[in-house]
Amino acid sequence: MSEPVVPIIGAAPEAPVDYRLETADTLGDAIEVLALQPFTTGRQPYARSKRLDRVRPDAPLRPRDARVLRAAREENRDSVLACGEGWTLRAVRWRGGSGTVEVTAISDELAAEVLEESVRDAVEESPDQNRVEMGFWYSSPRGAERRERSITAPPWAEIRRNYAAEAAAAVDRLAAIRAADVTGRLLLLHGPPGTGKTTALRALAREWAKWCQFDCVLDPEELFHNPAYLMEVAVGEEDDEDEDRRWRLLILEDCDDLIRADGGEKTGQELSRLLNLTDGLVGQGRDVLVALTTNRPLAGLHPAVVRPGRCLAQIEMGRLSHAEAAAWLGTTEGVPDGATLAELYAIRDGHPFETAPVTSGTGFYL
Repeated sequence: MSEPVVPIIGAAPEAPVDYRLETADTLGDAIEVLALQPFTTGRQPYARSKRLDRVRPDAPLRPRDARVLRAAREENRDSVLACGEGWTLRAVRWRGGSGTVEVTAISDELAAEVLEESVRDAVEESPDQNRVEMGFWYSSPRGAERRERSITAPPWAEIRRNYAAEAAAAVDRLAAIRAADVTGRLLLLHGPPGTGKTTALRALAREWAKWCQFDCVLDPEELFHNPAYLMEVAVGEEDDEDEDRRWRLLILEDCDDLIRADGGEKTGQELSRLLNLTDGLVGQGRDVLVALTTNRPLAGLHPAVVRPGRCLAQIEMGRLSHAEAAAWLGTTEGVPDGATLAELYAIRDGHPFETAPVTSGTGFYL
């Protein structure tokens, strides 16, 4: 059913606005420009926004008494511009199930109130309890962008047997940590590819869900090359005045070149920014942890990364011993003298494999 649309009356901006529509812009882009006008002209100088995942099909994403000014249905999204006494709202519902609500208002309190009412009960409960919300940061022509998605996160107790005894005990201690227990800001997982480093981090996201938000940076090289991008990610999106604000853990996968001991001058500058994020001035603005995964052995890492006091944990994700591999497979027949998790799965499923030498920078994510 189409939305009843109320014409915009007296909504011309009091001052020129820099935003211009191009011929390639869509109807949704036009709504975005109209929604910005009350804010850019100063009529409604306060703004709040919220990104949502798994938006209910029947969620209106606006207050009950809102007046719809514009509505556009496009191939990949539906956009609505609505208003009320002292506020304007833009809601976007993407075909993939996510959504965005942006509110401008004459006061911050009113903006927060309208936003809260608009997103209340708008998200469906996850049908799978073995899932957590994870953010994904990337740099785009419009600046730093963050998208939140639901990912699988098995309980640590169910996958603990996939790890060598020493590594499993280290993750046990890590999983038990709570916000008050945090000391170092850096979490380092190192070991050959196929040993389950990323899987352990997904399980940790479930264990820490009540006090820590996990964010994966898709382009870590750009993160430490671009100071503006780094500051946006370091500050994050949560309200600084929120008393229930959670810690955030930034996941940087396959950072071999960034933290290797023989890095060049360019790498050294990027490494300095990484260390400043963990225990320098940049890191003091927010409760941020950084998790690094690397295929390099500990001896091949820069000493500044592994110095005492910097790491919350340094965990070697090594091969399972012959006895551990035999227990995992449930047989002693054909069990190698030490195996990675990936190799054990290959043996179990009857697939032949050859142990390949580890090459830095090849991009392994197990």
